[in-house]
Amino acid sequence: MPRLACFFVPMFPLAARLRSEPDLREQAVAIVEGNGNNAHVIAATRRARTKGICAGLSLAQARALLPKLIARGRDSECERTAQEALLDVAETFSPRLEDAGEGVVFFDVTGMERHWVEESAEGRAQSAGGTADRRPQTADAGSTTQDSGLRTSPELRLAQSAIRAAEAVGLPARCGIAGSKLAARVAAELPKSPTVVPSGDEPAFLAPLPLRRLSPELEAAAILDRWGLTSIGDLARLPESEVASRLGEIGRELHVAARGIDPRPLIPRALPPEFREGMELEWPLVALEPFLFIASAALDRLSARMEMQGFACRRLELSMTLEPDGYHARAIDLPAPTRDVRTMLTLLRLELEKNPPGAPVCGFSIVAHPDRPRRAQLSLFGPSALAPEKLATAIARLVSLLGEGRVGMPVGVDGHLPDRFDIGSFSPPPPPDMKRAPRKSRGLLAVRVFRPPIPVEVMTRPSRTDEPGEVQIESIRTVRAQSAERRAREAVGPGCAGPTDAASSIETRHYEPLEPTARGQKTRVEVGASTEIEGSVRLSSGPWRVEEGWWADTPADRDYWDIELQRGGIYRVYRDEVRDGWFVDARYD
Repeated sequence: MPRLACFFVPMFPLAARLRSEPDLREQAVAIVEGNGNNAHVIAATRRARTKGICAGLSLAQARALLPKLIARGRDSECERTAQEALLDVAETFSPRLEDAGEGVVFFDVTGMERHWVEESAEGRAQSAGGTADRRPQTADAGSTTQDSGLRTSPELRLAQSAIRAAEAVGLPARCGIAGSKLAARVAAELPKSPTVVPSGDEPAFLAPLPLRRLSPELEAAAILDRWGLTSIGDLARLPESEVASRLGEIGRELHVAARGIDPRPLIPRALPPEFREGMELEWPLVALEPFLFIASAALDRLSARMEMQGFACRRLELSMTLEPDGYHARAIDLPAPTRDVRTMLTLLRLELEKNPPGAPVCGFSIVAHPDRPRRAQLSLFGPSALAPEKLATAIARLVSLLGEGRVGMPVGVDGHLPDRFDIGSFSPPPPPDMKRAPRKSRGLLAVRVFRPPIPVEVMTRPSRTDEPGEVQIESIRTVRAQSAERRAREAVGPGCAGPTDAASSIETRHYEPLEPTARGQKTRVEVGASTEIEGSVRLSSGPWRVEEGWWADTPADRDYWDIELQRGGIYRVYRDEVRDGWFVDARYD
């Protein structure tokens, strides 16, 4: 027979509000529903109830009894997040649970009691034999004494653990365990909690209760009252066929429930894809610091719920209700999943400082998208891995200073050009577990890339190979290195056609080739550059043809050389067929 547990939170609207504002627990507080003259009290704290405040009083009547009464409106956002928190607690005990709404949650605990069995309890159970008392087992929520066989029941300890878990998230829940949903809910509503109904005793447990516990429809309730039925046991003793013939299908369901049988099975809910916290503010906020103070408490509750489920936050979504009408929504992608409240609060601060809402805030909702947290293991032989929380905060600060798309780590791009790269998310690999011995090999050259590449003029000579069109580079000079020679030549006579001023911006100027010499053909390309490269080429290796994007509007068609100058320096040079020029794009260090 299945065993079902039920969470029940008395005065749920009040409990949800106190969960968001824990400072009001010791105050005289009333939850009010309605506006103006229609405002009436639906729940009140213990301190307010001792002064005569009860549900049903109008707000004016309540203030007449207690002028210093703190009135709070019913907050749907607080109630929704409190219900989700209660579901999260139930999910830590069973994967099958049903959301009944308004502070009521059912979850299947069939077979779960074996995890709460103690050796001493097993010994007492064996010594007691079959003489155990079959009455409902009850205990106070905070009781830790076990002075009888009843208090050693595994299901009772399970229910006590469930109540403690609910109190850890700020909800004063009661718990009941039985074989049907109706019996479990009735057991949870009893003042002394938790209450466990032994398996098979559900009809006897429900029999003395009034019929209103079955929540019959008004017409069916009136008929049952005319029959003179006052308790659930009176209805259960009637023949089922006779009740069904007079009340129809509703009567059949009521008779089945009165016998402790569930007419409807447990309806499991799907796992939520997100965690949500929020509340409606009593007064609109216009400054950032008061809002962050309230948001910090909401992030604390989010972090506790995610830790209970073993998740961390990878994305935060903030939705703010503005006064008088409007919304402001922001989303923050965290570089690493985290549950650190300070990190998430810092990210919210930076985002709101960069994009303020622009109007007073009268309500907010924070949604955390869960992910598995990144595990960091300490190393005995090397440096420790980067803390994900500190890394996320540092990257967020850099993004706020430099802008989106300017912070990350270079990643390779699928292409043939050597200067192709992109900026990806910064996720360095973890340090090695053990110290590695250095490789026994020759040192590698590092490449220092020039961005943009430096246009140069080169002297070439025909290659010694038989391939037509191949040339070898003989010398290389930037424009600044040979500008004095060019001015002297222009002063003597016309040396070339074109402008006479040196370019100072990134602009390529093509000149007519000089007269062929015995060494080959000389082409001059001029651009302003701060790096001077000049000298004869000692060694030249190439060319290597690179073609990319031939189908696009701006294809790449280049020949690459590696050259070493006589006076020192190794460079990478290429000739761009599309731009018809020579460029130096890298230096080997």
